[in-house]
Amino acid sequence: MSYLGIDLGTSGLRALLTAADGTPLASAERHYEVAHPQSGWSEQDPADWIAALEGAVDELRAAPGWEALKGIGVAGHMHGAVALDASDTVIRPCILWNDSRSHIEAAALDATPGAREISGNIMFPGFTAPKLLWMRTHEPGHFARIAKVLLPAAYLNLYLSGDHVADMSDSAGTSWFDTGARDWSDTLLDLGGMSRAQMPRLVEGCARAGTLRRELASKWGVGNVAIAGGAGDNAAAAAGTGVLNEGQGFVSLGTSGVLLAARGGYAPSPQTAVHSFCHAVPDTWYQMGVMLSCTDSLNWLARITGTRPAELTAPLGEHLAAPGRERFLPYLSGERTPHNDADIRGAFTGIGADTTRDDLTRAVLTGVSFGLRDSLEALKSTGARPASLLAIGGGTGSRYWLRLLATVLDLPLHLPKAGEFGAALGAARLGRIAATGESPTEIMTAPLTGEVIEPVTGMTEALNAAYARFGPAYSGVKSIQ
Repeated sequence: MSYLGIDLGTSGLRALLTAADGTPLASAERHYEVAHPQSGWSEQDPADWIAALEGAVDELRAAPGWEALKGIGVAGHMHGAVALDASDTVIRPCILWNDSRSHIEAAALDATPGAREISGNIMFPGFTAPKLLWMRTHEPGHFARIAKVLLPAAYLNLYLSGDHVADMSDSAGTSWFDTGARDWSDTLLDLGGMSRAQMPRLVEGCARAGTLRRELASKWGVGNVAIAGGAGDNAAAAAGTGVLNEGQGFVSLGTSGVLLAARGGYAPSPQTAVHSFCHAVPDTWYQMGVMLSCTDSLNWLARITGTRPAELTAPLGEHLAAPGRERFLPYLSGERTPHNDADIRGAFTGIGADTTRDDLTRAVLTGVSFGLRDSLEALKSTGARPASLLAIGGGTGSRYWLRLLATVLDLPLHLPKAGEFGAALGAARLGRIAATGESPTEIMTAPLTGEVIEPVTGMTEALNAAYARFGPAYSGVKSIQ
């Protein structure tokens, strides 16, 4: 038997085919664009996701084991709003997780007594419910046509199975969800101007949500294939890295930065701007701090200097330099943890005539690392105490950044051995469990560690002092923007 994991990312889709024992058999990627019609807006055409999926499947059909496909799981970027009419036609482009247009609506929801207590989270502008309130005000014609609202992963589930179905981990990021009860909240739906009839059916991420549509099964050359509930991208990454239990966690250096800790129970702390969400397996939750511009900050510097990110970091080598006077505040698209501020924007300070490109690169990497420490400190305030972290994501290609981040967080960073892990593998694991009924704890194991990056003891004091100056800089920059 084989299983397919689909990782629907912001910039592209990755499909991973695994054998029954989890061994990767083949993978395929397709990419698509993000539209920014106005400053702070971020949209995508769901038709591009379907085209990417079909293109990836066309490539994978030649792989050994494809005909034995038995289960599919989908991981998707969270919070996006795919509005459908009564015939399941997409009404408008999907408003994405990093879109901040609905900050006024989010603030109004967040100020409603009891709302945070039900959802377990601040009502962030990037979450789904504020987007629909924005549509009600600014696009009333579109809003009036809405029969269903699906998250990106659930939209792929609809394409695969023909059913409106979503999992708990993804749905917990909508602001319509009672995260402790693992169900839609009628109170929050009413506040958001929505109804249960407009929501998808809920299942656990590792449960069987449906069966691959007969037309697709015939087209793809497969038989009876189970479709799992799936997961939000970070829950799927936790499933792929085996982060299920208290004390386990990972840091993801991707477009956004995530510091995630599995929790032994449900203990929300919305005032910290930490996200408290359901995991992709029953009776399990996780918490995470999120920064909106992680590798995006380095990508931005590369773009304006006419280089590639790897060309910026390569000259730094591995030896950590003492923090310079140059400081970077990584708020290019606003910030979530700990500030919940959609309007704040980034800044360089301390730039002089002698500042070099390498100085700017170090400042960017340090500023992003301090932003991730903000998330760690917020998680610690909720009782999370990871002893170490798995490090995943594209940013782990920089040895300098890894050593810097380990020192800033004062935690060892475990680098998985070369191989598959993360959201695509986690999604494939969910597909396997949905098809076979196996135990999640037996399937969702941690990857082998290839290397441990320890904190650089001699640099801890200097970086702690620089971090102490980093916090007040937010207020200073906020006061002049």
